[in-house]
Amino acid sequence: MHRISTEVVIPASAGDVWAVLADFARYGEWNPLNLEARGRAQVGARVAMVFRNLAKDGDAVVRQTVRIVAAEPERELAWSGHVPLIFAGRHGFLLTPQRGGTHVLHTEVLGGLLPATWSRARIARDFTPAYEAVNHALTARVAALAAAMG
Repeated sequence: MHRISTEVVIPASAGDVWAVLADFARYGEWNPLNLEARGRAQVGARVAMVFRNLAKDGDAVVRQTVRIVAAEPERELAWSGHVPLIFAGRHGFLLTPQRGGTHVLHTEVLGGLLPATWSRARIARDFTPAYEAVNHALTARVAALAAAMG
Protein backbone atom coordinates (compact mmCIF):
# COMPACT_ATOMS: atom_id res chain seq x y z
CA MET A 1 0.00 0.00 0.00
CA HIS A 2 1.05 3.54 -0.70
CA ARG A 3 -0.34 6.67 0.90
CA ILE A 4 -0.08 10.03 -0.80
CA SER A 5 -0.69 12.94 1.53
CA THR A 6 -0.56 16.63 0.65
CA GLU A 7 -2.03 19.66 2.32
CA VAL A 8 -2.80 23.30 1.74
CA VAL A 9 -4.46 26.14 3.62
CA ILE A 10 -6.94 27.99 1.44
CA PRO A 11 -7.89 31.50 2.58
CA ALA A 12 -11.62 30.83 2.29
CA SER A 13 -14.42 29.16 4.22
CA ALA A 14 -14.89 25.42 4.22
CA GLY A 15 -18.21 26.07 2.47
CA ASP A 16 -16.47 27.82 -0.42
CA VAL A 17 -13.90 25.02 -0.74
CA TRP A 18 -16.63 22.36 -0.54
CA ALA A 19 -18.65 24.12 -3.26
CA VAL A 20 -15.74 23.76 -5.70
CA LEU A 21 -14.89 20.16 -4.73
CA ALA A 22 -18.51 18.98 -4.91
CA ASP A 23 -19.14 20.58 -8.32
CA PHE A 24 -18.00 17.62 -10.40
CA ALA A 25 -19.43 19.05 -13.63
CA ARG A 26 -16.81 21.84 -13.53
CA TYR A 27 -13.70 19.75 -12.75
CA GLY A 28 -12.58 20.06 -16.36
CA GLU A 29 -12.33 23.84 -15.90
CA TRP A 30 -9.74 23.75 -13.14
CA ASN A 31 -8.61 20.27 -12.02
CA PRO A 32 -5.30 19.12 -13.59
CA LEU A 33 -5.70 15.52 -12.34
CA ASN A 34 -9.43 14.70 -12.47
CA LEU A 35 -10.15 15.96 -15.98
CA GLU A 36 -13.84 15.05 -16.07
CA ALA A 37 -16.41 13.92 -13.54
CA ARG A 38 -20.12 13.26 -13.93
CA GLY A 39 -22.28 12.51 -10.91
CA ARG A 40 -23.28 13.76 -7.48
CA ALA A 41 -21.23 14.29 -4.35
CA GLN A 42 -23.48 12.00 -2.30
CA VAL A 43 -22.47 8.86 -0.40
CA GLY A 44 -23.11 5.80 -2.53
CA ALA A 45 -23.34 7.73 -5.80
CA ARG A 46 -21.43 6.43 -8.79
CA VAL A 47 -19.37 9.09 -10.56
CA ALA A 48 -17.86 8.61 -14.01
CA MET A 49 -14.36 10.11 -13.99
CA VAL A 50 -11.54 10.65 -16.41
CA PHE A 51 -8.20 11.26 -14.75
CA ARG A 52 -4.59 11.55 -15.80
CA ASN A 53 -2.79 8.24 -15.62
CA LEU A 54 0.17 9.15 -13.45
CA ALA A 55 1.66 5.69 -13.90
CA LYS A 56 2.32 6.39 -17.59
CA ASP A 57 4.16 9.14 -19.40
CA GLY A 58 2.40 11.53 -21.74
CA ASP A 59 -1.29 12.23 -22.02
CA ALA A 60 -2.61 8.81 -20.97
CA VAL A 61 -5.91 8.85 -19.09
CA VAL A 62 -7.95 6.39 -17.09
CA ARG A 63 -11.73 6.24 -17.38
CA GLN A 64 -13.34 4.77 -14.33
CA THR A 65 -16.60 4.91 -12.44
CA VAL A 66 -15.88 5.52 -8.77
CA ARG A 67 -18.16 5.35 -5.76
CA ILE A 68 -18.53 8.25 -3.34
CA VAL A 69 -17.60 6.91 0.10
CA ALA A 70 -17.66 10.20 2.07
CA ALA A 71 -19.65 13.34 1.34
CA GLU A 72 -20.10 15.52 4.38
CA PRO A 73 -20.57 19.13 3.20
CA GLU A 74 -17.83 21.48 4.38
CA ARG A 75 -15.97 18.54 5.98
CA GLU A 76 -15.03 15.58 3.74
CA LEU A 77 -15.31 14.31 0.18
CA ALA A 78 -13.85 10.96 -0.85
CA TRP A 79 -14.30 8.34 -3.54
CA SER A 80 -12.98 4.87 -4.17
CA GLY A 81 -12.35 2.96 -7.33
CA HIS A 82 -10.84 -0.38 -8.19
CA VAL A 83 -9.96 -2.89 -10.82
CA PRO A 84 -10.13 -6.30 -9.08
CA LEU A 85 -6.70 -7.41 -7.85
CA ILE A 86 -4.90 -4.89 -10.07
CA PHE A 87 -5.71 -1.59 -8.41
CA ALA A 88 -7.69 -0.06 -5.53
CA GLY A 89 -7.63 3.56 -4.50
CA ARG A 90 -9.37 5.90 -2.08
CA HIS A 91 -9.00 9.57 -2.97
CA GLY A 92 -10.11 12.15 -0.44
CA PHE A 93 -10.24 15.71 0.79
CA LEU A 94 -10.64 16.49 4.50
CA LEU A 95 -11.57 20.11 5.26
CA THR A 96 -10.80 21.68 8.63
CA PRO A 97 -11.75 25.30 9.29
CA GLN A 98 -9.01 27.30 10.93
CA ARG A 99 -8.14 30.91 11.50
CA GLY A 100 -7.70 32.57 8.14
CA GLY A 101 -9.20 29.82 6.02
CA THR A 102 -9.57 26.09 5.55
CA HIS A 103 -6.92 23.42 5.93
CA VAL A 104 -7.29 20.81 3.18
CA LEU A 105 -5.73 17.39 3.65
CA HIS A 106 -5.67 15.78 0.19
CA THR A 107 -4.88 12.07 0.24
CA GLU A 108 -4.97 8.83 -1.66
CA VAL A 109 -4.37 5.30 -0.48
CA LEU A 110 -3.31 2.99 -3.31
CA GLY A 111 -3.29 -0.80 -3.18
CA GLY A 112 -3.37 -3.81 -5.47
CA LEU A 113 -0.87 -5.60 -7.66
CA LEU A 114 0.03 -2.59 -9.84
CA PRO A 115 0.82 -0.11 -7.03
CA ALA A 116 2.82 -2.85 -5.29
CA THR A 117 5.35 -2.55 -8.13
CA TRP A 118 5.89 1.18 -7.52
CA SER A 119 8.64 2.45 -5.25
CA ARG A 120 8.22 5.23 -2.71
CA ALA A 121 10.61 7.28 -4.83
CA ARG A 122 8.36 6.84 -7.86
CA ILE A 123 5.30 7.90 -5.86
CA ALA A 124 7.18 11.00 -4.67
CA ARG A 125 8.38 11.80 -8.20
CA ASP A 126 5.33 10.97 -10.33
CA PHE A 127 2.30 11.23 -8.05
CA THR A 128 2.82 13.70 -5.20
CA PRO A 129 3.49 16.71 -7.51
CA ALA A 130 0.19 16.04 -9.31
CA TYR A 131 -1.70 16.12 -6.01
CA GLU A 132 0.08 19.34 -5.05
CA ALA A 133 -0.92 20.79 -8.44
CA VAL A 134 -4.56 19.99 -7.60
CA ASN A 135 -4.14 21.82 -4.29
CA HIS A 136 -2.80 24.92 -6.09
CA ALA A 137 -5.53 24.75 -8.73
CA LEU A 138 -8.20 24.34 -6.03
CA THR A 139 -6.85 27.39 -4.20
CA ALA A 140 -6.89 29.43 -7.43
CA ARG A 141 -10.40 28.25 -8.32
CA VAL A 142 -11.82 29.16 -4.90
CA ALA A 143 -10.13 32.59 -5.09
CA ALA A 144 -11.43 33.22 -8.61
CA LEU A 145 -15.00 32.36 -7.63
CA ALA A 146 -14.77 34.57 -4.53
CA ALA A 147 -13.49 37.47 -6.66
CA ALA A 148 -16.31 36.97 -9.18
CA MET A 149 -18.86 37.06 -6.37
CA GLY A 150 -17.66 40.12 -4.81
